[in-house]
Amino acid sequence: MIVGILSDTHGRIPGTSAALAALRQAGAEYYIHCGDVGAEPILDLMAGLPLVFVWGNTDYDQEELSRYARKIGLDCRGELADLELDGRRIAVTHGDRTDILRQIVTGRKHEFILHGHTHVARDQVLSGIRYINPGAVHRSPRPSVAVLDTQSQAVRFIPITTSDGRREERTETDD
Repeated sequence: MIVGILSDTHGRIPGTSAALAALRQAGAEYYIHCGDVGAEPILDLMAGLPLVFVWGNTDYDQEELSRYARKIGLDCRGELADLELDGRRIAVTHGDRTDILRQIVTGRKHEFILHGHTHVARDQVLSGIRYINPGAVHRSPRPSVAVLDTQSQAVRFIPITTSDGRREERTETDD
């Protein structure tokens, strides 16, 4: 199975549209958003996709966003998703909560931890668990997403640009 991974969209529609298009083009069959969704229009872009997402530290109105996600059929797992895809145990969290990361590592039942938060692409094995951060759609000098092939366990990072050829980079007005 090809899993498309994105994170840190921060409500940015052009970047998220480009990210989802890049993942579709890469053959994604299932999508995982690692938090900092940002706004309802981002959920609209993901509606209809086989997808799960978790909250990030800037998803402030979680109650309203949860209600909206349910209304449009999206699967929100709170701050931690425990998935089994194609026989692989995968934990998904935003990455800002060390207590959640510690809980995953201590449990020793996952092969992968998918996370965001740092806005830096990562593929690293620590304590026998493979950490994958797809990078960030927004607030990154090099916006990116990633695909994970669950059979071969290959990870590929994909740079993204908006439809007008610009990257979704941080602006002075961002918080």
